[in-house]
Amino acid sequence: MTGDEIDKSVRQELQSLPKTLAEDVAKNLVMVARLLDEDPEQAYGYAQVALRLASRVAAVREAAGFAAYGAGKYAEALKEFRASRRMTGSAELWPVMADCERGLGRPEKALAMAGEPEVGRLDRAGQVEMRLVAAGARRDMGQADAAVVTLQSPELASSAVHPWTARLRYAYADALLEVGRESDARDWFARALEADQAGTTDASDRLAELDGVQFTDALDEDEDEDEAEVAEASVDGTARTEDSGKGAEKAE
Repeated sequence: MTGDEIDKSVRQELQSLPKTLAEDVAKNLVMVARLLDEDPEQAYGYAQVALRLASRVAAVREAAGFAAYGAGKYAEALKEFRASRRMTGSAELWPVMADCERGLGRPEKALAMAGEPEVGRLDRAGQVEMRLVAAGARRDMGQADAAVVTLQSPELASSAVHPWTARLRYAYADALLEVGRESDARDWFARALEADQAGTTDASDRLAELDGVQFTDALDEDEDEDEAEVAEASVDGTARTEDSGKGAEKAE
């Protein structure tokens, strides 16, 4: 790992730093990206190092925000996202900022952000993310039916598959299930699974649950069989010992 693995645009931002410092920051950012999903706390630690080294670089503030977000530190994440947005003027982080408000127990604020002009500056993927956050906020507020309506959109109706398609269909299925539309929910979980090439959702498990299918872990079965064999051997051994004792008594 050299630090050259980072995105080209981030590397360009780091060119404002002395070479050695830029390399150190880049290495920490690479580790943040690698660990963000599998070990959020460790990713957060690397992000903090990068932040201490280069807090005036927007990409560093953004990475620190995502690391804090992944670790459930929503207030800190929101602070870093706001800092990055001030530096770049971009609205790209608007949906995740709104989701931080949800994490802080302020769904009303997240919902208000869904109606701000910044949403109009988002690309299609960003607008889908904003819709997902808004639907989540509705559910946080106990407005399950409104969440269903919020997710109904041209993107949901489209048969085309995009990186966000599986998550959108899954969220819709989950919302339908909450309002008691089980048959429709099953249909949309199936559609989510169909679009989920990367395995980003547990749509297959949800489908199985709705169908009443139970999975048994093969490893658990093997362990149970081993334990049964040990118990059986123990019983046989005890029986043989008892028989031997009886034989000895007869010999006497």
